[in-house]
Amino acid sequence: MKGNQLKSATALASANLLPASLLTSAALAQDHAQRLQEVSEIDLGTTVVSQGVPLAIAGFLALQFLDPEKRRQEMTAAAGGDEMQSVANYFNGEGFERWRKIYGETDEVNKVQLDIRDGHAVTVEKVLNWLEMDGGVQGKSVCDAGCGTGSLTIPLALKGAEVSASDIAVEMTKEAKKRYEDAAAKGVTTAIEPRFEAKNLEEIEGKYDVVTCLDVMIHYPNNKANSMVKHLASLANKRLIISFAPKTFYYSTLKRIGELFPGPSKATRAYLHAEEDVERALNEAGWKVVRREMTATNFYFSRLLEAVPA
Repeated sequence: MKGNQLKSATALASANLLPASLLTSAALAQDHAQRLQEVSEIDLGTTVVSQGVPLAIAGFLALQFLDPEKRRQEMTAAAGGDEMQSVANYFNGEGFERWRKIYGETDEVNKVQLDIRDGHAVTVEKVLNWLEMDGGVQGKSVCDAGCGTGSLTIPLALKGAEVSASDIAVEMTKEAKKRYEDAAAKGVTTAIEPRFEAKNLEEIEGKYDVVTCLDVMIHYPNNKANSMVKHLASLANKRLIISFAPKTFYYSTLKRIGELFPGPSKATRAYLHAEEDVERALNEAGWKVVRREMTATNFYFSRLLEAVPA
């Protein structure tokens, strides 16, 4: 445990949130009830609870009795057994309203959602900075796979990139298109309108100078992530930029605890991925990692890799 994680744990301990000699795990959970009410607003399709050691201990016994996976299975069954269709249904429904607010500018978000917004914005800014360092994007073709509401697509298009933006949810692509039009209407002379399409990652075709895929791998289990990374690499000519929630003992534990407090609108599984597995898939596809970064806030964490042909 280090960095923000250590600071979080130290702060919680210094605030006397863990009087272990007096409280059982059940009592700890009660002490954290107010915090967990706020945490229940987190959508674990893209984020993981990150509240430090005391919360982890508080949820330990509950792990033995609650089964959040059952809810995921029910949602997948409702989509005919197709997990990706379950994801699409979520982001075309309740999930769309939630993430439209989080990735927007509205003040109608709580501090957890605001933290997620800020963390995602940092990841997007890192990608834009990398691309500027590599010579900029004007006139280059970019595939933004899993574009969401356009957080990365829009600034790329405004800088003159020819962007092909896709998302598994049609409502997301509609919102991204609307946001682009609003931004372009301000008179940006270098802007090129993106091509927006509703499709999953496996359906994307073509060749692009740059392929980006931010915070999408969390919807792909390990047995599919390898082939997905290789498919994305096959679409790129010059560079591939991808982010994912890293699989570590610390994050895996906190993710599991967060799932105990799911909230009514959270219907998708969240998968963490070991960095060495992602890098191995890139190497097997003939690519090598040349840059790596980590964005970690209280409620958002994302490992970012940039790869080029080896």
